[in-house]
Amino acid sequence: MERSNNVKIVIFVPESHADAVRLALAEAGAGKIGNYTHCSFSSKGVGRFKPGAGAHPAIGEVGRLESVPEDRIEVVCGRDILAKVVAAVKIVHPYEEVALDIYPLEECR
Repeated sequence: MERSNNVKIVIFVPESHADAVRLALAEAGAGKIGNYTHCSFSSKGVGRFKPGAGAHPAIGEVGRLESVPEDRIEVVCGRDILAKVVAAVKIVHPYEEVALDIYPLEECR
């Protein structure tokens, strides 16, 4: 096994903004697999959070628990464009704090 030139990005986003995030990912170059572009996988879930003092929540109120129907969006992304892709997501994502995970990938040859 060797380290891949790609990573997996997982983003949690309210359903209302999921298409905008998927498009931003693709336009920044993520989601390319072979001769295919705009590749992603989504699953549904519920995000839960409580905004604290000093927060400016896009959804909900400071000090109150909130539950939001969200999409979990997964894409592959080249390490060389990762910073550009994350910046593009942050422009269209509505949350003050974007819930996003980046996982290293390995190549099997």
